Amino acid sequence: MEKSLPLESPSMSRRQLLNFLTGAAVAATAGAALYPAGKFFVPPQEVGEDGSIVAKDINGNPIPARQILDSPPGTRALVAGLAGEPTYLTVQEDGTLHPWGIVDNCTHLGCTFPWNPNDNQFQCPCHGSRYDKEGRVVRGPAPLPLRLAHVSVVGDYIRISPWTDIDPRTGKKPWWV
Repeated sequence: MEKSLPLESPSMSRRQLLNFLTGAAVAATAGAALYPAGKFFVPPQEVGEDGSIVAKDINGNPIPARQILDSPPGTRALVAGLAGEPTYLTVQEDGTLHPWGIVDNCTHLGCTFPWNPNDNQFQCPCHGSRYDKEGRVVRGPAPLPLRLAHVSVVGDYIRISPWTDIDPRTGKKPWWV
C-alpha cells in the first residue's frame, strides 16, 4: 500500500479569500481618506518639554524673532502667547527681549487693554485700572499685578512658557500659580 497524503479541504475557500481581499481594500481606502480628515480636526501639539510654545501673530503664524528684535529698544510687541492669550514682549536697550512677557488680561475683570506709550502705562479702558511698565497696579480697581510669562529666543523663534518662579516684582509666589 502506498502512503499518500490525505486530501483535506483548504483552510480558506475562494469566496472567503475574495471577501478578505475586498474588505482589506475597502479598509485601506477608508483609512487613507479618513487620516487627513482626522489630522485636520486634531490641533498640532507645539508644546515644548518645559510647557513653552512659539509666539504667534494674530493669524496664528509663528513670528520670526528677527521681526521683533529689529524694532527699536523699548518697543512693546503684542503676540499670541500661552493658550492664545495676548502677551506683550519688550525689546531691551541691548536689542534682546526682556526675560518676561506681560499677559494682557486685566486682573479686575479680564479685559484686554493697550500699552499707552505717552503715559508709559498699561491702561484698561473698561474700568480705569492702570499698570506700570512691569505690570504692577498703579491705580485700581484691579487688585493684583498682571501675570508674567517666561520669554526666550530659541533659534529663529520666540518661545513663551508659564511663569512659576517667584514674582520678581513682589518677591513672593505668583498669585496665578
